Amino acid sequence: QERLVESGGGSVQVGGSLTLSCAATTYAYQKQCMAWFRQVPGKEREGVAAIYTGGAGLPPKYRESVKTRFTISQDDASNALILHMTNVQPEDSGMYYCASRGLRGVGCYGFGLGDYKYWGQGVEVTVSS
Repeated sequence: QERLVESGGGSVQVGGSLTLSCAATTYAYQKQCMAWFRQVPGKEREGVAAIYTGGAGLPPKYRESVKTRFTISQDDASNALILHMTNVQPEDSGMYYCASRGLRGVGCYGFGLGDYKYWGQGVEVTVSS
C-alpha cells in the first residue's frame, strides 16, 4: 500500500523560511508526478508546486504566487519530496499536503485534484506577523 508522510510544518514569522518534507513509498515516488497542495478552512485545496521525479529535463510547475519564493525538489536517496519556502506570507498559511499522481512515467500537467491518486495526511503551516 502506497504511503506519503509529510513533516516539517510549524509556525514561522512573515518573511521567514520553512522546509517541508514528504517521505514516500517507492511506487508513489519513482518516476511520478508529485506535488504539494495546500488548503485553508472553507476554501478549495490548491496546487502549490509539482515535479516529475523521473527527470527527463521536465521543469517543475509552480503556482504563480509562490514561483519566486518556493522551491520543490526531490531526494532520490530517501524517496522524499521537498518544499523549501522562503519569504513566507500570511496567505501561505494552511494545511500542506503531499500527493503522487500514481501513474509511473507520466509527467505533470497541472494541479487537478482528481489527477492525484495518493495523498498524505497533511502538515500545518502557520505564518504569523
